[in-house]
Amino acid sequence: MALTNSIANPNSSLAEKITGNENLDTATFGTGCFWCTEAIFQQLKGVKKVTSGYSGGHVDNPTYKEVCTGLTGHAEVIQILYDPKVITFDELLQVFWQTHDPTTLNRQGNDVGTQYRSAIFYQNEEQRKIAEGYKKELNEKKVFDNPIVTEISPLKSFYPAEDYHQNYYNNNGDQPYCSYVIRPKLEKFEKVFKDKLKK
Repeated sequence: MALTNSIANPNSSLAEKITGNENLDTATFGTGCFWCTEAIFQQLKGVKKVTSGYSGGHVDNPTYKEVCTGLTGHAEVIQILYDPKVITFDELLQVFWQTHDPTTLNRQGNDVGTQYRSAIFYQNEEQRKIAEGYKKELNEKKVFDNPIVTEISPLKSFYPAEDYHQNYYNNNGDQPYCSYVIRPKLEKFEKVFKDKLKK
């Protein structure tokens, strides 16, 4: 099985498999449309690579068209390759919670369906504990008006999306979706997290 198509062992770091560098780690998040999420996390210091893809479903090597039907069980996600010495999993989660609505079930804005669900697919037990603890604390403190519905599940597989989805905002910034949906999110994100941005 090609390493770029799937993760066979969720406890084995994709970063180690691809780069041979044990100093890097991975995180896999679903926050709705992966074009938006990719553009946000690419700007963070310590993030080496962001790959758009699919996870959480039951179909091997799904296509974008198949995922859009909502019948594969997969969510649109990004997989983040990062340096934990520069940015921690906690800090990535902070960006995750604040850059989408984790209280809407299977929906982000006009994007509706299970493929747009809020999700954290954890790589190991430590990530699970941190994610569940963070979610519990946010709910207890009523940070959001409604309860958080974010799915927290083990990462069983990750399938990179088609090439034209990768680096989408940077390659298609003039497209209407980029101008009216992604760019406002980016501008808000840049104001809140300006100290964490790459120079």
